[in-house]
Amino acid sequence: MTDLPIALSCGEPAGIGPEIAAKAWRALGARLPFFWIGDPAHLPDGTPHAEIHAPEEALHVSARALPVLRLPFPAPAMPGRPAPENAACVIEAIARGVSLVQAGHAAAICTAPISKQALKEGAGFAHPGHTEYLAHLAGVKRVVMMLACAALRVVPVTIHIPLSEVPAALEARLLEDTIRITHAALIRDFGIEAPRLAVAGLNPHAGEGGTMGRAEIDLIAPVLDRLRAEGIALTGPLPADTMFHEAARRRYDTAICMYHDQALIPIKTLDFAGGVNVTLGLPFIRTSPDHGTAFDIAGQGRADPSSLIAALEMASRMARARAACSR
Repeated sequence: MTDLPIALSCGEPAGIGPEIAAKAWRALGARLPFFWIGDPAHLPDGTPHAEIHAPEEALHVSARALPVLRLPFPAPAMPGRPAPENAACVIEAIARGVSLVQAGHAAAICTAPISKQALKEGAGFAHPGHTEYLAHLAGVKRVVMMLACAALRVVPVTIHIPLSEVPAALEARLLEDTIRITHAALIRDFGIEAPRLAVAGLNPHAGEGGTMGRAEIDLIAPVLDRLRAEGIALTGPLPADTMFHEAARRRYDTAICMYHDQALIPIKTLDFAGGVNVTLGLPFIRTSPDHGTAFDIAGQGRADPSSLIAALEMASRMARARAACSR
C-alpha cells in the first residue's frame, strides 16, 4: 500500500470506464486504495460507493466502498453513445486528477479510456490524445509512451503516424531523447539501477549491412555509440524479429522500437489483457489500461478489468520506487 491513494479519472462515461472501475475496486479493495473522479450516477447499478471530499479519505473508505470524488456531469451515461455535453467534464476529470497529484494529495494518476473524437466534437479538444494533454498540463515538451506487462516493456520511438512517414520522422534527436527519457525513468520509476536497453533496427534484419536500408548505419548506430560513451547500456540496432523470444527478453529491461506496431505486436501477443500504457518523462506518474472505450460492449457487464487492475498496481509500484529514489 502507498501512503497516498491513486487518482483514477473516469474517462468516457459511455464506454467501459465506469464498469471496469467498479470491478477494479472489487478486486483491489483496501489492498490498493484509489479514488474515482467522476459522476457517481454513471457507475453500474449497485456499485458500493462513498463520496469523499479529499483524496486521503479514500484510505479509510476503500475497504467497504469505491471512493468517489464527485464531479457532476450534465448528461447521463448512455452506453456506446457519447453525449457531447459531457465532453468538458471528461477533460476536467483528467485535469483535476493531475492537479491533485501535483499538489501531493495523490500518489499517481491512472486514466480510464477516452474517446478523442467525442472530446473534439463536444469540447474542441485540441490534443491528439491523453498523452499530449498530460504533457500540456505538466508543461513538458517531450514525453515517451511505454507499454509494459510482466514479461516485456516496449517503447516506440514514433507512434501514431502512417508507416510510410516513419523513415522521415525518425530523427537522431528524437531517438536520443526517447532513449534518455526511458533510461532515466527505469532508474527513477522502476527501481532499476543500471537499465539495459535493446534497440531495434528499422529495416528487416536491421538493414543487413546496408543491403536492406541504411537507417541503422546512418542514423541509429551513431546515436547508440554516443550514448554508450556516456555509460548507457545499449545493444543494437538489432533485427526486430529476433528480439522478443523468451531468451532474448532476459537480456534487456526495455526494448526501444522504431514504430508503433514493431513495439505493440509483441507485447499484445504476450499479454493482451494485462498490458499497461505508461507515460514517461512527466513530473508525475501516469498509467492507463492499454485498451480503448469499447463502445461495442459498454453497459453489458462483459468488460475485462485486467488491464486497469494492472495499471493501478503498476502506478502503485512506480510511486514507491520514485519515493525511494528521491530519498
